[in-house]
Amino acid sequence: MLTNDLSVVLPELALATYAMLALVVIVYTGKDALAHVSLWVTAAVMVVVALWIGVGPDQTQMAFNGTFADDAFSRFAKVVILLSAAIVLVMSQDFMTKHDLMRFEYPLLVALAVVGMMVMVSASDLIVLYMGLELQSLSLYVVASLRRDHAKSTEAGLKYFVLGALSSGLLLYGCSLVYGYAGTTNFAGIIETTQGSDHLSVGLLIGLVFVLAGLAFKVSAAPFHMWTPDVYEGSPTPITAFFATAPKMAAMALFGRVVHDAFGGAVGDWQQVIAAFAVISMFLGAIAAIGQTDLKRLMAYSSIAHMGFALMGLAAGDAGGVEAMLLYMTIYVLMNLGMFAVILSMSRDGRPVTDIASLNLLSRTDPMKALVVLVLMFSLAGVPPFLGFFAKYAVLVAAVEAGLTWLAVAGVIASVIGAFYYLRIVFFVFFGSERDPLDQNDPLVLRAVMAVSALLLLIGSTGLFMVVQDPATAAAIALAN
Repeated sequence: MLTNDLSVVLPELALATYAMLALVVIVYTGKDALAHVSLWVTAAVMVVVALWIGVGPDQTQMAFNGTFADDAFSRFAKVVILLSAAIVLVMSQDFMTKHDLMRFEYPLLVALAVVGMMVMVSASDLIVLYMGLELQSLSLYVVASLRRDHAKSTEAGLKYFVLGALSSGLLLYGCSLVYGYAGTTNFAGIIETTQGSDHLSVGLLIGLVFVLAGLAFKVSAAPFHMWTPDVYEGSPTPITAFFATAPKMAAMALFGRVVHDAFGGAVGDWQQVIAAFAVISMFLGAIAAIGQTDLKRLMAYSSIAHMGFALMGLAAGDAGGVEAMLLYMTIYVLMNLGMFAVILSMSRDGRPVTDIASLNLLSRTDPMKALVVLVLMFSLAGVPPFLGFFAKYAVLVAAVEAGLTWLAVAGVIASVIGAFYYLRIVFFVFFGSERDPLDQNDPLVLRAVMAVSALLLLIGSTGLFMVVQDPATAAAIALAN
């Protein structure tokens, strides 16, 4: 019944309704004068919706003739997406205000992008998948070029839009082939056509490859990563922080939903494709980041490498691999929130700076921030006992247990290469050359995010990891079994 269907999608409806009502109210009242209020209210609404989803009934429900799934997997991803988006909004207030970027549409576009992400992770039909993906993408294209008078920001938005359109074309072409050979767009119907045979038909396999290529663009996995460095560098830093957190979690969850819900009966066919994406991403991200001098570009290549590790967990093809991927993405989001809080706090004479050299001898002028950078870099590099190590260990174990030992070995090698540029930043912070010091008037919100993220990464292996592990296990079982 329609009433039951609407009750399943109530969190998405609530957030979408809020965004549209707020847009109408603000347009006819204060516009940019109400931007600060809109930002805080939007963040609060996202937190409330996350709590609503998190404490909701632990059951699997389908809506709209099986095209929308509300299960433990989607709920886990939605909570991470909503909380990370809310934190990024709060972190961004000072930066956006100082640089005259606080527009009333900014938090509402973020809210609409989050609605798209929530639809993505619950999609059980190719059409619903595309609707959610495009709602997210269209909102992100706009916020990427929010700084209209800045050439790099405009370039970032244009590149993201053009390459995003290309990836959408690949995805749609793949969806059309899948529909043509499976006779349905519903994931349950697609998986029925793949049962009883060891391999997919050639047409269905080609369609799957095109769909995976389109999704690889959304997670910035190589060789579909070309947009990432320019968009990360050109977008306003708070927007880059948003790109590096919630959309990554949403796209990776969608990746898992497609391969397990629609093609779970043909693991051998898509496992090879995802393993290839993982290897190329890990090595390209690790090697290309070595020569970077800008922190935002370095984080872009870092994200490419980290998506490779997350895809390694997904390549395992079982519930253990999905659990490892979810744990990895949650910890990755936490590390990025902390790192972008550091980048947002970096300024000299009131002007933002993002070059790595600006961190030289930070330990002398701001020991607390230097310690935070050390913890974040060690965690991103996967150094024990920081939480990032346990994230990498989880995906490596999942790959080995799935018989992909060669992939795990490749991951270890890529991790060692990547450790160079993370540790180089630590060297600059504590032993670099003398430079003009950074400004010390960091907003309290950024200091809080830095401190909490560093603390969780430092002691989280005994607390946070255990808290997140049980919901991740339930989410993996709901998807992969």
